[in-house]
Amino acid sequence: MKVVVLYRPDSEFSRAVEEFIRDYQARHDGSRMEVLNYDSRDGSSTASLYDIMRQPAILALRDDGSVLKMWEGDNLPLLDEVVSYVYS
Repeated sequence: MKVVVLYRPDSEFSRAVEEFIRDYQARHDGSRMEVLNYDSRDGSSTASLYDIMRQPAILALRDDGSVLKMWEGDNLPLLDEVVSYVYS
């Protein structure tokens, strides 16, 4: 299982998202997290694949790529909430 974080680094939400990423990597296995720029080729294809309409977006994915849980918009989930999906 892994976490995908999709955001625009130059947006008003970037600071909160980057703090979330830093806290996640400090407390848990950072290799289970993929961070994508929403405006990059990989970011836009991921947004299209998972039908993401708002950013930032955080996805908890199974190993086969299916979505366990998705959070979109400015209300970021708690770190422990995301981790509970990844390590369950």
